[in-house]
Order: sequence, then structure tokens, then C-alpha cells
Amino acid sequence: MSDDKYSARGNKDASLGKNPTQAVGGTIETQRTKHAPTKGTPDEPYLIGDAMSGGYGQGPDILHDCTIAVNEGEIAVIVGPNGAGKSTAMKAVFGMLDVRRGAVRLGGEDITALTPQARVAKGMAFVPQTSNIFTSMTVEENLEMGAFLRRDDIQKTIEQVYELFPILREKRNQAAGELSGGQRQQVAVGRALMTQPKVLMLDEPTAGVSPIVMDELFDRIIEVARTGISILMVEQNARQALEIADKGYVLVQGRNRFTDTGQALLNDPEVRKSFLGG
Repeated sequence: MSDDKYSARGNKDASLGKNPTQAVGGTIETQRTKHAPTKGTPDEPYLIGDAMSGGYGQGPDILHDCTIAVNEGEIAVIVGPNGAGKSTAMKAVFGMLDVRRGAVRLGGEDITALTPQARVAKGMAFVPQTSNIFTSMTVEENLEMGAFLRRDDIQKTIEQVYELFPILREKRNQAAGELSGGQRQQVAVGRALMTQPKVLMLDEPTAGVSPIVMDELFDRIIEVARTGISILMVEQNARQALEIADKGYVLVQGRNRFTDTGQALLNDPEVRKSFLGG
């Protein structure tokens, strides 16, 4: 990811907290070790849903030869009109529906047959658009729930989440259901980061929030990517999302319509006219 591209946004220390050696997945060096290229191939992205076709249950295919991928430490954004299959593609990558043709690979390993929980153990975290927090639990209890697979000390990661989202420290003992929409999204992302993921998947993270809160969330997403975590995101605010994207995918009716860098898609006259409002 280019530092110049994001020079005016996010935390320039390339860390989630005040200590530049610490990140959500451990130290920056630990993150790089976790993402060692020996686990994949030089020619393939770190995570790829490759030529996926499939749908829900016994229903018809919703995805048709759809490919979605993200490189280590980069941001990939899926955009397109309503009903284009954006969230379905995300769920297919996470194992929430059958991929009837194609494959999903993480670090070169075929994970197509793995359950979502097994994919979490492999280093994937998924934040759905709705029902993504425990409303009756406190903020801190939500974060603790995010570490359910861990057997080590989680306190350092909680502190790193609080550094990323300072308002959550202030609200740590408050029921998450009492928070604003933007604060709830911070809890949801923070809880996902508690798993120390290698890939963070976000389904409409800015849905229903104000433009100011949207910009703040995007800044935090940039900071997470700077630690070496790969971000795969579905987003309705297409123009703003493509501005921070290393790679963009425009889906139409479950198929890839355009694939390019975020900036190239923003500059494409057909993409602007058809999907970005001119």
C-alpha cells in the first residue's frame, strides 16, 4: 500500500496505538511473519475467491464465475448496484454459502470446504452489516467475546483496540446497545480484531452513519491495513470507498463487470456514469 496515497489520512505511525511496534495482530514484525509469502505463491493474492459460482441452499446461482481477491496489507472494495451479489460474494469467501464451482484460497491453501469457524481459526474475521454486536453486553464484554478462540492474554489486544477507537475506552462499561450507530460499528470491528486476524472482512461498515463518522471509520480501516492486515470490504458509498481502495471490484448480477485499482475505477468514465453518479 502506498504511503503517499494515504499520507493525509489515518495514523502515520503505521500502528494501531501509540507504541509504533504494536499492532492488533502483535508487533509489526510478527504481522509480517504471519503473512510470510512462503505460504502462498508469488503470482496469487493472499486471499482469493477464484471464479466462484454458487448460491444459497438448493436455490439458483447468484454468483457467476466471480473472482474477488485481496493482497497482504491492502484494501479491496466490492461495489455495485443493489442486488449485484456484493454481500453474497463476501459470504462465499467466508464460507457462508456453497461455492459450487471455483475455489477459495488463503495463503495458497484451498479452504473452500472449511466452515466459517474454521476460517476464523485460519485468520479470517467477518463483520456482518447487521446484528454484529451483543447489545445487552458492555463494550468490553463484546471485545472479550471476540477472543473466544484465544488461549493467551488478550489484554494487550483490548488496549490496542481502545487506541484505535478511543471512544470505546470511555464507553467500556456501557451496554453496547446504548451506543450510537457509528460507535456500534466500532465495537463490531474491534471485536473482530480481537481474533488477531490476517484478513478482516467488512460488509457495509458505514451503512446508516453520518458522512463525518464514515470518514472516521475509513481512516481507522486504513490504519488497520497499515499493520499488515488485509481488508476486504463491501460498501455502498462507492466513490468514498474506492478513494481508499488498492483494488476495486464492480459487480453486476453476480459477475465481475470492472476490476482495477481504486483510482483507475474512479477515473473510468463508464464506471463514473453507471455506478458513481457521473
